[in-house]
Amino acid sequence: MHRYYYKVPGTRYVKAELHVHLEGSIEPETLMALDPSLSREEIDAHYRCRSFEEFIQGYIWVNRKIEKPEHYALATRHLLERLAEQDVTYAEITLSAGMILWKGQDLRAIYDAVWRESQLSSVKTFWIPDATRNLGPEAAMPVAKFAVDRRNDGVIAFGLGGDEARGPAEWFRDVFAFARDGGLHLVCHAGETAGPESIWAALDIGAERIGHGIAAARDPALLKKLRDSNVPLEVSISSNVCTGVVASLADHPVRQLYDAGVPIVLNTDDPAFFHTTLTREYEIAERCFGLSPEPLTAAAFRYAFAAPAETSGSPKNLCKSGGFHNGEC
Repeated sequence: MHRYYYKVPGTRYVKAELHVHLEGSIEPETLMALDPSLSREEIDAHYRCRSFEEFIQGYIWVNRKIEKPEHYALATRHLLERLAEQDVTYAEITLSAGMILWKGQDLRAIYDAVWRESQLSSVKTFWIPDATRNLGPEAAMPVAKFAVDRRNDGVIAFGLGGDEARGPAEWFRDVFAFARDGGLHLVCHAGETAGPESIWAALDIGAERIGHGIAAARDPALLKKLRDSNVPLEVSISSNVCTGVVASLADHPVRQLYDAGVPIVLNTDDPAFFHTTLTREYEIAERCFGLSPEPLTAAAFRYAFAAPAETSGSPKNLCKSGGFHNGEC
């Protein structure tokens, strides 16, 4: 059993959060604390998500509002407080390092601030510096080098996010190889706004987990590949609905992926934008898709990058053990 998968008194189950962006977790109250000149109305206008492009514009706007290491530290503190309130005991937080460098900010100082802050939390926390794929591999390599340099200071993986169409995974083969050879795990957003081919490309360059990956539902051969290779999908149901990559909640393929035996972990992605929590994502999965929380929470710990070697593999049919509860949306 994972060392952080322990019972919290008075709770039904504990959780691990493996796919949450620090910048996308910043609630309006935190932004107003950082910049008192901001109104709630102005913030709400930028937090509207009716399409993926609208979300990206809002995400960039938030990133421009966090300018100092202490801003990032406060965002970290508030995120981890909210996670602890949800009985989360383990988290891997993605830091948009590519955007920090793009803004011309001091990545080292910012990372030092978030790392120190995270050490004060009851939530065991690791970090995933994330490169922005649409900025190209030349901009991604400095992120990978930084991540490798900090692998003994809380960095556990290197990630690749951004616009799949404008930054195909194959461009980043050498960057992923550098990060892997430097001792890091690899995670790649794929199959969120692009098709199954984006997931195949991510697997080809060595991704160990796939961020989103819901397009896999359209490719039976890919479903088999993910199942047989034991590669989990980091599924964020509310995110996919809010950004319009699925037409409605009822159209989300999480149940299809689950029934195909693909390893699934539930996450929030950018909870401030999508008005969700990890607890709510589990409630949606159970109520609307009949997915029992217990095997899903266990899977999240199983696929955590800090999982002990003896529990890093998934037993056969783990995803089948929850049963279908006839939940309806």
